[in-house]
Amino acid sequence: MKTTAQTLANPTRFMSLSGNLLPWVSGAAIVVLAYGLYLAFFSAPPDYQQGQTVKIMFVHVPSAWLAMGVYLLVAISSFGLLVFRHPLADVSAKAAVPIGAAFTFLALVTGALWGRPMWGAYWVWDARLTSVLILFFLYLGLMALRSSLDDETLAAKLTAILALVGVVLLPVIKFSVDWWNTLHQPASVLKIGGPAIHSSILTPLLVMAVGFGLAFLAMHLMAMRNEILRRRARALTLSHVSRADAGTAAAAKG
Repeated sequence: MKTTAQTLANPTRFMSLSGNLLPWVSGAAIVVLAYGLYLAFFSAPPDYQQGQTVKIMFVHVPSAWLAMGVYLLVAISSFGLLVFRHPLADVSAKAAVPIGAAFTFLALVTGALWGRPMWGAYWVWDARLTSVLILFFLYLGLMALRSSLDDETLAAKLTAILALVGVVLLPVIKFSVDWWNTLHQPASVLKIGGPAIHSSILTPLLVMAVGFGLAFLAMHLMAMRNEILRRRARALTLSHVSRADAGTAAAAKG
């Protein structure tokens, strides 16, 4: 009996399942994000020090979580390609990289907007900020490496190796505020002993995080479907070209 992973390894089966799942995930993302934005801007109180500026966190923090979470998915997918030769592993990694880069960019921009009134500057060479910037460049490097190679098999292997090497950056980002003296505040949600944020702020933040996660899932499924269709179209085109070349060669010999 086939496992779920084996069933989904068939691109045709994946296309069918993802096609049925995508409308539900997309709809759930819209509903949860709308509810999260309502809680964030109409229910959550202003901070006693930061005022309304604190509400930038409802976009910044989920973006930062996804910046790292998506890269972890890319690394896992890359491992699946190199070790298990999973048919959809490279599709998953390639589809996730641009989305992860977008979330990382959003985290950097919202962080700068939040930092200006808090620190007096849009950017400081803080350990957390610098390591996230390196993560953004790593995403761009993965996209550039893949686009620079015509051989898709070689491009998949090389980007997978780079993705696995780059995964060492994730613990640096996570623990940078603990290892170095930085301006960035330490972890206040994912920490031993429980969150250090009041429920009036924590609840909207978690709702927004779920909404962002659902939005990523919807975009990732759509991107994977597009990549599968692109590869099918390319294979069909190459098949037609090969047949045409064979026919031309046979006619020349005749």
